[in-house]
Amino acid sequence: MKIGVPRETAAGEKRVATVPDVVEKLVKLGFSVAVQSGAGEAANFADDTYRAAGAEIVGSAAELWAGSDIVFKVRPPTLDEVALMREGGHLIGFVWPAQNPQLMEALAARKATVLAIDCLPRQLSRAQKMDALTSMAGVSGYRAVIEAANAFGRYFNGQITAAGKIPPAKVFIAGAGVAGLAAIGTAAGLGAIVRANDTRAEVADQVVSLGGEFVKVDYEEEGSGGGGYAKVMSEGFQAAQRAMYAQQARECDIIITTALIPGKPAPRLITAEMVQSMKPGSVIVDMAAEQGGNCELTEPGQAVVKHGVTIVGYTDLASRLAKQSSTLYSTNLLRLTEELCKAKDGVAVVNMDDDAIRGLTVIKDGTVTWPAPPLKLPAPAPKPKPAAAAPAAKGHGHGAGEPMSAKSLAITFGIGALALLGVGLFAPASFLSHFTVFVLACFIGYMVIWNVTPSLHTPLMSVTNAISSIIAIGALIQIAPPLTSAGADRPSGLILGMAVLALVLTAVNMFGGFAVTRRMLAMFRK
Repeated sequence: MKIGVPRETAAGEKRVATVPDVVEKLVKLGFSVAVQSGAGEAANFADDTYRAAGAEIVGSAAELWAGSDIVFKVRPPTLDEVALMREGGHLIGFVWPAQNPQLMEALAARKATVLAIDCLPRQLSRAQKMDALTSMAGVSGYRAVIEAANAFGRYFNGQITAAGKIPPAKVFIAGAGVAGLAAIGTAAGLGAIVRANDTRAEVADQVVSLGGEFVKVDYEEEGSGGGGYAKVMSEGFQAAQRAMYAQQARECDIIITTALIPGKPAPRLITAEMVQSMKPGSVIVDMAAEQGGNCELTEPGQAVVKHGVTIVGYTDLASRLAKQSSTLYSTNLLRLTEELCKAKDGVAVVNMDDDAIRGLTVIKDGTVTWPAPPLKLPAPAPKPKPAAAAPAAKGHGHGAGEPMSAKSLAITFGIGALALLGVGLFAPASFLSHFTVFVLACFIGYMVIWNVTPSLHTPLMSVTNAISSIIAIGALIQIAPPLTSAGADRPSGLILGMAVLALVLTAVNMFGGFAVTRRMLAMFRK
């Protein structure tokens, strides 16, 4: 089968659906690849690089669409492009079926098989390699911070110079999905004070791990939706959220909004009054501009200044890093093609029994199959029942966690004393001296480990260092007799050598373990 890659016709679109490195891999799968002339120029991929990778360069869009069994696209095709499509052909790319009913009808009329990469069931772990939404969101989140820095007019990081002190920029990010997390990491890396909020409480740790501060809404409600998205929240939550956003708008220099709900217009988070309350020179980057925008004053595709605030509503953030975006997107399509062509014979097979492929397939041989049926995910494992507390022994027993009674303590110490007395009466004198050394070494080793900073311990190091301390104390006591008076017993040369060797190896183990642990901890500190 032949895979065709046309030049994108959407205004300002610079991405291309396949890059030369991926062409080579598609050819190895058994496909032939045709690329429209100039398709990759805006992303810095010349026609010659495609030829060198094994692709055929086609002059016109009509020739490419008519001669391709499978067409890779970035943006949804126009109705004119659908008219050029081979009847019964395959289309893979962004389609957005909920927003494009006319396009769906036109594709069904061509008896096409359409795999919408935006409909991938993201709940499946094995679908992550095909998740183009995540790839593009990560690029867009990074680019949003770069656009904000370009429009802001001063440093992100704080500086103290001879000319005066410059405070760090304060950045608030509404929505901590993939795009939001990418923006948090980028802004924190540039030195800004970063705050973020999301309706999903479970992302708080991710925000903190990237150097941000999670701002919680003073209202308890779970906000997790399906497929990694947030859900529509209650009116009470939204009122509390608006109050929090109003406060952040007054305090922060930059706001980046990323909130989207699949199949619905972007929720309005930033009102005109909030924009008016922001400091002059502040910036808002509305990443949801294509779906109507999270800011009331956003103009999709434009950067405008209102009330002294620059509002960036670009709808092509991923396209502004065209080479990077094209590389990631083409890799996602390659992984999908590998799933369709497991035999590596150049024939794509759309297996509707495969959950991932079924979710992607919105039209099959002219029949609309969207939306896909809900996934049958495995039931979560039941929580382990807490172990029943052991019943207290009758008489002088005690329950779990309760201190021993005075009587039980006296009995325990009495048994221990009798055991030591028996050892003293019947064991040889040499055994008693070694036994005493062992007990003292255990005690001193325990005290040494107890006083070490807890952050330097892993569970394994705690045990090994305790044992090492016991060995070190024992070895020192064996070495000590030669330094005492002349009448003391001296160990043999073999024992002395073994004690010195044990001391050296133990020291290497202990100090080396601490050094390695410190290096590991340093990796997680700024």
